[in-house]
Amino acid sequence: MIQANYQTLISVAQLQDLTLQGQTPLLIDVSFDLADTEAGQAAYAQGHLPGAHYLHLDRELSGPKLDSQGQFRGRHPLPERADFAKRLAALGLRPGQQVVSYDNQGGMYAARLWWMLRWVGHRQVAVLDGGQQAWLAAGLPLTTATPNAQASEFAAADCLSPSLNAAELQASLGRVRLIDARAPERFRGELEPLDKQAGHIPGASNRLFKNNLQANGCFKTAPELKAELEALTAPYPAAQVVHQCGSGVTACHNLLAMEYAGLSGSLLYPGSWSEWSADSRRPIAKG
Repeated sequence: MIQANYQTLISVAQLQDLTLQGQTPLLIDVSFDLADTEAGQAAYAQGHLPGAHYLHLDRELSGPKLDSQGQFRGRHPLPERADFAKRLAALGLRPGQQVVSYDNQGGMYAARLWWMLRWVGHRQVAVLDGGQQAWLAAGLPLTTATPNAQASEFAAADCLSPSLNAAELQASLGRVRLIDARAPERFRGELEPLDKQAGHIPGASNRLFKNNLQANGCFKTAPELKAELEALTAPYPAAQVVHQCGSGVTACHNLLAMEYAGLSGSLLYPGSWSEWSADSRRPIAKG
């Protein structure tokens, strides 16, 4: 049997095929709502894909908001790699096992988990294209049953998802293509519902993460995404592209789109606008 190895997206039909072949992936629901932080877990309790575990953005996909010196790291800073790997081990993740991440918001949170799995060195991870809506559209059932987990000895390996911090980004401005995944009105600085200042990092270009999707909530084709993203990032190669958003979550959606389009190697600025705008010494732009 050929081991499953989906690394960007997986369709509902492909996920079903894996199960029929006896290659049960580790399925993880990361549905969330920034305005109601318990809504995602409540929705999971009301019905989720059979076999799916749940991970919470604030509690399990993020770390402390302040560093050891008391400096603000953003609204959703990364946890320690070892801590996140330990949480995955508690779910029973084995090296080489296929992971499928999904949500009910077009992949905006599932892409964060996808990026984080790669961040701890796990390559076999894909986002369910279309998420829970695609599953239901295929006429497939949900369940309220919570799966059992048998802990494994999974540990972090070499990082597959490069990132950089605020100081590194500031030193790189003008030499990288910076892509901001937030809504255009937030990017322009017309409103800011979540962070301390309105605006964007100087030199950034805007690509709302939802532009990666078709009307049905599935990703556009790889050739479509490649054409759109290359037009935005040219003349910079993917390795000189940095993605950010409000707090390092929806930026991962653009990173996933890049990877799916064959444009590998771009970086994440995890602190994103929430960290950048919290320090009045950093430059900001509007318009």
